Amino acid sequence: MTVDQFATLSLLAAVVVLFIWGRWRVDAVAMLALMAAFCVGLVPSETVFSGFGHPAVITVAAVLALSSALARSGVVDLIAAWIERFAATRFTQLVALSTLGGAMSGFMNNVGALALLMPVALSMAKRTGYSASLVLMPLSFATILGGLVTLIGTPPNVIIAQYHEQMTGHGFQLFDFAWTGIPMAVAGILFLTLVGWRLLPSSGQNRSEGDAPFDIDGYVTELVVPQGAKVVGKTIDDIAEEMETPPQFDGIVRGRTRVIRRLHRAQLQEGDVLLVHGDTESIEELVSKGFKMVAAKDLKAEEGGSPIDTDALAVVEAVVTPRSWLEGRTPALVALRARYGINLLAIARSGAPIRSRLRDARFQAGDVLLLQGARDQINETVRALGCLPLAYRNLSLEPRRALVPVLLFAAAIAATVTNVLPAAVALTFAVVLLVFLRGISVREVYEAIDWQVIVLLAAMIPVGGALETTGTANLLANAIASAAWTTNPHVILAIVLILTMTLSDIMNNAATAVVMAPVSVGLASAIGVSPDPMLMAVAVGASSAFLTPIGHQNNLLVMGPGGYRFGDYWRMGLPLEIILVGLGVLIIPWVWPFT
Repeated sequence: MTVDQFATLSLLAAVVVLFIWGRWRVDAVAMLALMAAFCVGLVPSETVFSGFGHPAVITVAAVLALSSALARSGVVDLIAAWIERFAATRFTQLVALSTLGGAMSGFMNNVGALALLMPVALSMAKRTGYSASLVLMPLSFATILGGLVTLIGTPPNVIIAQYHEQMTGHGFQLFDFAWTGIPMAVAGILFLTLVGWRLLPSSGQNRSEGDAPFDIDGYVTELVVPQGAKVVGKTIDDIAEEMETPPQFDGIVRGRTRVIRRLHRAQLQEGDVLLVHGDTESIEELVSKGFKMVAAKDLKAEEGGSPIDTDALAVVEAVVTPRSWLEGRTPALVALRARYGINLLAIARSGAPIRSRLRDARFQAGDVLLLQGARDQINETVRALGCLPLAYRNLSLEPRRALVPVLLFAAAIAATVTNVLPAAVALTFAVVLLVFLRGISVREVYEAIDWQVIVLLAAMIPVGGALETTGTANLLANAIASAAWTTNPHVILAIVLILTMTLSDIMNNAATAVVMAPVSVGLASAIGVSPDPMLMAVAVGASSAFLTPIGHQNNLLVMGPGGYRFGDYWRMGLPLEIILVGLGVLIIPWVWPFT
């Protein structure tokens, strides 16, 4: 082992550990790895920032922008409304949503596809009377599976295609992935709709079939004792005895001191803040007794303006997305009322209440927020916060606005399929034309692009190149081949699939593809077979993160609204990954022969 190979392995191990640790943003870790690779001489100065102009990075950015334009057009809302109208049972709704989500994810960002369909799924669950947890995880998995079908369906496919082009002079085309992707996506969705949802704990005794998508008792609410209130001098036990269904009292905050001991005997004083969680009726009953919701103060339309009429206020539920700038900040630091004119009423995390004061709780991706604000502005404000509203918007469809992005996207696909233009150029051309035709604004383009993914890709591509230039990829490949005790290509293919899936479950899928692509090619060389099936195995494995909520943004997005725990994902994800590995070992070599 050379010094460069040792340095590359050490750097790779450190990156994987930091990704798993999760305390630092993945893009920050990737940039740190890139700088470290440059400092030790693994990446030359002229190629340090070459990743920012890499076709894979440009393609991903263009797909994100086009996905946003399609979402804003209202076309998907029209289709979703049709499904909601005609899918009457839980099974038909699950089949319709999973199929639509998978189909959409083949041509648009799968996070965007889930964002469009999750409010529809929640609306259906509420109307039909079953727990939304039975459909949200299958919907998340279906949108991930849909990405297997096309080149632009998921970043790992773009990375694998570009790597293949660098290695052979020609890349995989738009629908080359469909030969393996369609059978595996169909099999996966069939499993999810027929068997998978039954494996979720919510289908048993943990939750009843009639549960609403969100239990309000999962929220923490703060109530203040105002001056002159009738409850002053009473204890919590006194108040609870007067109520038919009292909520759970979690604590009293007096000044900066939290009263914990003898909580139920403490006499209430003016200015005390109660931390409670319960259903809507119990909270309203407390308010009727003289308590006041801390956040529910009069909102000002503008500085110096008059209070907004109560009828003009709306309360919405929204989930904090993994790309939201709220993540890691507290409500006190964000100052939602002062900066955005909205009130934070409550927070739920994984279907359970937080135990700290609202102003001191740090937002996490997947948190469900209960927000109050001006009815005509709150949706835009939620979007500005980087959150996803969980109410079905039911947008009106404007034919011209809808037609422009659909036609331009179709034209870009046609230009890519016929090899008139490379995918990166065709898709970027479509975005530019869309801006000039006012199908999307420049600001909306920049908002649609997930810059965390872009920076991650741009930084990891040169680091991945160091694996190949230093010979580290071949070193790892030979070690894996020796450990396998066989040169049977089907066994090696299964190992590549399992190893890639495992990495993708604990770190970003794009980073997994960057790391595993050169290793898989080295394995193909070590056993003397074509690299094509190995690269396809990496593409499938990197897009098959089903065991944890941290492996894919979609899994994290449904964690809060579905009330899932970390360990719930493997119940349905493990058999799904086993099915995909079995199918992959059979289908991939048939479509892409070893010789």
